[in-house]
Amino acid sequence: MSTERVDVRVGDLCFECDVAGERSASLVLLLHGFPQTSHTYRHDLPALARAGFHAVAPNQRGYSTGARPNSVESYRVELLIADALAIADHFGAARFHLVGHDWGGQLAWLIAARHPERLRSLTVLSRPHPGAFRGALKNDPAQSQRSRHHSLFQDPESARRLLADDAARLRKLLARQGVGPEDIAAYLERLNDEPALDAAINWYRPESNRASAKDVPNVSVPTLYIWGDQDATVGRAAAEATAAYVDGPYHFEVIAGAGHFITDQAGQRVSELLVAHVQQHDH
Repeated sequence: MSTERVDVRVGDLCFECDVAGERSASLVLLLHGFPQTSHTYRHDLPALARAGFHAVAPNQRGYSTGARPNSVESYRVELLIADALAIADHFGAARFHLVGHDWGGQLAWLIAARHPERLRSLTVLSRPHPGAFRGALKNDPAQSQRSRHHSLFQDPESARRLLADDAARLRKLLARQGVGPEDIAAYLERLNDEPALDAAINWYRPESNRASAKDVPNVSVPTLYIWGDQDATVGRAAAEATAAYVDGPYHFEVIAGAGHFITDQAGQRVSELLVAHVQQHDH
């Protein structure tokens, strides 16, 4: 099942989306994280289309060349959430299945908590519920160390440093978590210049984005949470604590040996779990 590139306009912004499946089918919206792109869902899009779904993976704000505002405040989480909902609206989906990894997972949790009426189901990869993450930061010293990049990205020179010496640091970051050379090249194709990478890092910079993780309600929609037990960014304490923040049907799947970039290391397994979950809750 082939994937095509579609441009979606939202106000003054233009989002480049990878799309597969019939538009009349139930929408599955897939939100990538940092430092990745829609390429992270290259296994899932055709798998979902074969299963009868309409799968859409946008390159989000800062990642699409036509959606790259300059100011840090243009990356406030409420704007990022509005982008996702507007893309779903563009495809005529009053209700849809939502998937998110890393920062896309953070948005997915917030959308599920604030707009449950829009979702048929939720799937989150790697990123725990914000309440579980905050608890781990407070009570698990190892989680603070795992998350030190959040504060490092406040440095306006962080993009330049990551891209120095042919993006040596960024390549190392991805490779250490099991991302292969071809996939690293695919991500860097979009992020391998300072304005592009700086725009992606801007997701970490607004003060309101850090505050958005406070007092996030429990999630009521059917939820699948997938975590790799070698995740260098999210520890077991935060992952296991996520169950306490989901009131609806919940399944926690641990993929042994997988790191943070779980779709790159265990793409087929993630697709199998995702397809089964959306099929179960497509009503």
